[in-house]
Amino acid sequence: MSLFWIVIRELAEIEAMATSKKVITREEWEKKLNDVKIRKEDMNKLVMNFLVTEGYVEAAEKFRKESGTDPDIDLATITDRMAVKKAVQAGNVEDAIEKVNDLNPEILDTNPQLFFHLQQQRLIELIRNGKIEEALEFAQEELAPRGEENQSFLEELEKTVALLAFEDVSNCPVGELLDVSQRLKTASEVNAAILTSQSHEKDPKLPSLLKMLIWAQNQLGEKAVFPRINDLSTAKLEDPPV
Repeated sequence: MSLFWIVIRELAEIEAMATSKKVITREEWEKKLNDVKIRKEDMNKLVMNFLVTEGYVEAAEKFRKESGTDPDIDLATITDRMAVKKAVQAGNVEDAIEKVNDLNPEILDTNPQLFFHLQQQRLIELIRNGKIEEALEFAQEELAPRGEENQSFLEELEKTVALLAFEDVSNCPVGELLDVSQRLKTASEVNAAILTSQSHEKDPKLPSLLKMLIWAQNQLGEKAVFPRINDLSTAKLEDPPV
């Protein structure tokens, strides 16, 4: 990302100067930006990486045809990965586990934490559906033995079982386990594990680059006054307040 490196270089130059803030005009800043050339091929790869990692298979296929940018994994695997993710998000954890094993049995065999979290999510879904006896039996038979082997698993299990002690979960200190956000968290963990098994980054590069840009702008802002991007959705340079 050119703007990031421009900010870093400018920061390095200012560090060697006086302590008073340097003023960089819009004209000077835009000239620095225009002097940096970015290959369209690199930008296209960044877009494709985002589409593939986030699972936008139709958009990725369309972008491949329009830009000539080939993805680094088979697009067909994205459909399978998204089916697993959607199953977890819908609370169909058993179906998700079956789909993961169809994709690659080693994913769960070599990742005990992921498997525990999926089983924990199964327990949460049983509690959500009011299947109390089945939930207790499942916790004792499937999760308790793993808790005996791992202290962090035991603590998570105890928190989950605590849901059974409250008729009104709004009063439960761990009631957030029944929130949709918990399903999304588990689905995200599964998604990352599948990507890792396919030798693909588990997180898209674009959000990380944007975070780096924000950090770099904040660092430079302590040493200089300059036009900066405040709204990442538009990427427009905004002049500093007078």
